[in-house]
Amino acid sequence: MSQLFEQRKRAIVKAHEKLLSKKNKELFSTNGIYSRYKRPVLTREHIPLQWRYDFNPETNPRFMERIGFNAAFNAGAIKWNGKYLLVARVEGNDRKSFFAIAESPNGVDNFRFWDRPITLPQTGDWDTNVYDMRLTSHEDGWIYGVFCAERKDPNAPEGDTSSANAAAGIARTKDLVNWERLPDLISHGGQQRNVVLFEKFINGKYAFFTRPQDGFIDTGKGGGIGFGLSETIENAEVPVEKIIDPKTYHTVYEVKNGLGPHPIKTDKGWLHLAHGVRNTAAGLRYVLYVFLADPDDPSKMTHKPAGHFISPLGKERVGDVSNVVFANGWIADDDGTVFIYFASSDTRMHVAKSSIDQLLDYCLNSPEDKLHSHLSVETINSLIDNNKKFV
Repeated sequence: MSQLFEQRKRAIVKAHEKLLSKKNKELFSTNGIYSRYKRPVLTREHIPLQWRYDFNPETNPRFMERIGFNAAFNAGAIKWNGKYLLVARVEGNDRKSFFAIAESPNGVDNFRFWDRPITLPQTGDWDTNVYDMRLTSHEDGWIYGVFCAERKDPNAPEGDTSSANAAAGIARTKDLVNWERLPDLISHGGQQRNVVLFEKFINGKYAFFTRPQDGFIDTGKGGGIGFGLSETIENAEVPVEKIIDPKTYHTVYEVKNGLGPHPIKTDKGWLHLAHGVRNTAAGLRYVLYVFLADPDDPSKMTHKPAGHFISPLGKERVGDVSNVVFANGWIADDDGTVFIYFASSDTRMHVAKSSIDQLLDYCLNSPEDKLHSHLSVETINSLIDNNKKFV
């Protein structure tokens, strides 16, 4: 065994273990709604060394990285056997994404990937790329993963190697290891990139939150968070989609919006976490927002605080696609704690901590967007007037 091989292997293994074992620190929350943690919980550096390096000194005498990885982000989340699991989108240097599970004992640090990435079966029309899985533990006894399945647009003109089609892929499992692939969701509202399966039957049917759009990138005349029912999951089809939260001029969800993770049930209604997109001189800006829906109808919005809930800050603003936060996973513990897992700039995963009580307080008692500047000033002045006897 060459001295170089052993030296590099020893140094890389030591540094990797040090990274995986680092404790995370909860930061003081100035807004009182949630607290961020100091360190990202998943990065490309967390990816197992056995996925990256050839450990055979004869075929890799310099201990070079043979398979490179670019990012770990946009993770679905689930509590499983007392552990906190993230089903991350892992992107290789070859630009292909796949899903892999990382596990933590406490939800905020020490995330370690399982031995192998998820082996996802294919339909008759192979996926070119897959990403952004939302997880739902359904009352039918299965855990479902709904994700974006991307394929080249067969109608693209000659020489166009970028145009794509997006569909909602569906897979299910009972152990998070062995997955059964089902046909893609059939939608009559256009392409689908952000689809979430609701956890309960509604009128005996499977319920989906959707995001219909005309094209792969542009929403066109579509857009907004939709809702529809399917008779079956084995051949899921949503014949009618109603928009329950439309994109709206001069808001943080002006260009696009879509549901993030599965909604959380509370005694006041269903908590929803969504992403909103607006355009800026520097490009698209993605933020997160929260709303509350009726306890008996998860598609009927009752309360929606104005503006964003989480936006990219500091180093979160820099990455492959800058000025972006995106979430498709959160976990509500039995004690009411809520861990919110969000990605920054299509590069890494973070965690923020809140609670059911905090999120309900935020939704029920924060002012809504009145859609005009002078009305925003009225809202501020009302708070100032109410505070005079206390300040």
